[in-house]
Amino acid sequence: MIMNTLKAGDSVPSFIVNDHLGNQQSIAQYNGYKIIIFFYPKANTPGCTAEACDLRDHFKELKDAGYVLLGVSADSEKKQKSFADKFEFPFPLLADTEKVVIDAFGVWGPKKFMGNEYDGIHRKTFIIDEKGKVERVIDKVKTKEHAAQILKN
Repeated sequence: MIMNTLKAGDSVPSFIVNDHLGNQQSIAQYNGYKIIIFFYPKANTPGCTAEACDLRDHFKELKDAGYVLLGVSADSEKKQKSFADKFEFPFPLLADTEKVVIDAFGVWGPKKFMGNEYDGIHRKTFIIDEKGKVERVIDKVKTKEHAAQILKN
């Protein structure tokens, strides 16, 4: 399967999905804001934890730069809540169990790990402008320096 990933200039499709607290999240509620949507394969795994904790540790700088953050994986609300509570994330984690957002952004596809091939979520981050257009896509996420990647236009 070929991934049809959103790219710079694309409009973000609308979506509604629950976050880790059971609240509905939609792209429409963030109209007028700059948004960071980061996709990660699985809550509570080393790389995903490093990435989300780096964003948490630099949350004030990102917020001061005008960004709203949304994390997305296919984990259940319960797993996302456990992840958010454990590491005290100040931003919503979307429980995209039906892959609504994942498919809309085109981040699900073939992966390789230790010689095995399988389908899964590709770690990507989308920077979205106030008008709902993709401004930038970060394909090669550095999990321990992700906030710096985002802030250095």
